[in-house]
Amino acid sequence: MTIPRRQVLRLMTGAAALPALPRVASAQAYPSKPVRLVVQVGAGSAPDIIARVVGQWLSDRIGQPVVIDNRPGASGNIATEAVVRSPPDGYTLLFCMSANGINASLFDNLRFSFVRDTTPVALIGRIPLVMEVHPSIPAKNVPEFIAHAKANPGKINMASSGNATPLHVAGELFKQMAGVDLVHVAYRGEPVARPDLLSGQVQTMFGVVPSSLPYIKSGQMRALAVTTEQRLEVMPDVPAMAEHLPGYEASGWYGLAAPKDTPHEIVERLNREINAGLTDAKVKARLAELGCLVYPGTPGAMQAFVAGEIDKWAKVIRTAGIKPE
Repeated sequence: MTIPRRQVLRLMTGAAALPALPRVASAQAYPSKPVRLVVQVGAGSAPDIIARVVGQWLSDRIGQPVVIDNRPGASGNIATEAVVRSPPDGYTLLFCMSANGINASLFDNLRFSFVRDTTPVALIGRIPLVMEVHPSIPAKNVPEFIAHAKANPGKINMASSGNATPLHVAGELFKQMAGVDLVHVAYRGEPVARPDLLSGQVQTMFGVVPSSLPYIKSGQMRALAVTTEQRLEVMPDVPAMAEHLPGYEASGWYGLAAPKDTPHEIVERLNREINAGLTDAKVKARLAELGCLVYPGTPGAMQAFVAGEIDKWAKVIRTAGIKPE
């Protein structure tokens, strides 16, 4: 018996669609169990608290618990690889951070590619920094600091929260764009660096705004510029670095990502619910208290943003010769 060509085509089309049916059905039923949010840092840190704020909001919206799974270590690579190797079903998500953009060019032997092996879900926000100096530095603004640094090459110490951290690379970007020679002194976290900065053993740091603000207001530190593209509401009199060095921008950032090939419907659902939280007054205010300026957007917008971050920091890392510790 000869089967008509039109019927053969219909059968082939139906057969081709069969493998997609379970995934579609799974996406429609999502979520039917708790969602695991893997965090790259230890419990109690500022990023962990932000992850818990977002996780609680998301839990309330999707009707399932969002369980925080802290996996610190290896500059975030342990947590990232755990998510990359997880099933792409929406039940394991990564609380991604600036380190993911920096690590892409910092490490040569990663067993994964953050861009290739994850699916962007939503950008949560950016963490602005402030360039602060000890009062012993005579400069009152960025041009004066640059002039002072050029007159004293290798004599000004720049503290950071650690090698290749956002605070470090922000300072290196400044050094490259301003053409100055500052001595980098790495500490194990910003709170550890603070006492030496207050005593004048180190003279400048690109600090996180909320933790730096009390010392700036008390006069123990002098703010020269914020690192965002525009001035901040909490520090309206402090210029943006770009006002003196056009094109300068350096911020920490947080977002959510899923394993590669996570169904589009699940990604869109998660993005929609997270963006609703970022526009909620209480959630937005709480994140602002933690130094996070929210940036609701699409998965595509996050993908473009992360690609830009990777490209920017790759150039800084190569030029500065930064190596992983």
